[in-house]
Amino acid sequence: MKLLSTHQAHKAMDGDGVNIRRVADFTKLGFDPFLMIDEIKSDDESDFIGGFPAHPHRGIETFTYILKGGFEHRDQLGNVKAIRGGDVQWMSTGSGVVHSEMPLADSQDGLHGFQIWLNMPAKDKMRPARYQDSGDIVLPQTNLDGIHFKALAGSWNFAGKYLNSPLSELAGKAKIADLTFAANAKADISLSVNQLNTDDGCELQKRFVGIYIYSGSLREGLQVASFSESYQAGQILVLDSQEIMPLQAGGEGAGVLLLVGEPINEAVVHMGPFVMNSQAEIRQAIEDYQMGRFGNIEQ
Repeated sequence: MKLLSTHQAHKAMDGDGVNIRRVADFTKLGFDPFLMIDEIKSDDESDFIGGFPAHPHRGIETFTYILKGGFEHRDQLGNVKAIRGGDVQWMSTGSGVVHSEMPLADSQDGLHGFQIWLNMPAKDKMRPARYQDSGDIVLPQTNLDGIHFKALAGSWNFAGKYLNSPLSELAGKAKIADLTFAANAKADISLSVNQLNTDDGCELQKRFVGIYIYSGSLREGLQVASFSESYQAGQILVLDSQEIMPLQAGGEGAGVLLLVGEPINEAVVHMGPFVMNSQAEIRQAIEDYQMGRFGNIEQ
């Protein structure tokens, strides 16, 4: 694949004083159907102990993946679940969800995880909310030549092995995988049927493909010059889905999230936790929440 653009995550704060690293695009929609990636990574509990007290959402899907530590999720639908290292969680908020995400006691030794926002198409924004997590299921994963591939969402074909995550209904036919590179390991990132994905009916030229680097570094693996551009943790690389891009980890290895999805190509109006298609819909979301129509979390 050809590299189209790079974007740097920036320090931000959300919830009750939680320090995060964020890359987002609610205007140009360069990541469509993805809207935002938040990464929490700290061994200092003061960076995350306040958590995310009860708050609403409408019109988006949230996908949470935890590498270390964990959160307890609660929502007005009655879902109460501890999301720990290795777990994933998907919440399609639809017409409205109120939820909280508070750090677990064993997160005192540190927390590292991600929350990814996906846009929902207009036709689905007011449907009932849906919730799913990986539960006790071990997510499918495999190893090849110094690369560990873990299917977090969607169906994949990696090194001739079909890997199907139980989370398969993300908006925009989105797929998410975690790739861990050993030191100097190489991979040819491609979306041909014989490489990373199964044939899911999404037109290849319409796919968004992004790589978010969360640890170590990557460089283009083409050995055509003595110098090769290096990409560091906290960057997202946007790739041309029709070309193969050879990548190689640096001497310390690398950890990356691979994001693939079909653009929704609809207008987005964003205000805080609400993502709709018009200002009128945003105003309605605010009114519905203020009037208690989203419901409340039972303690």
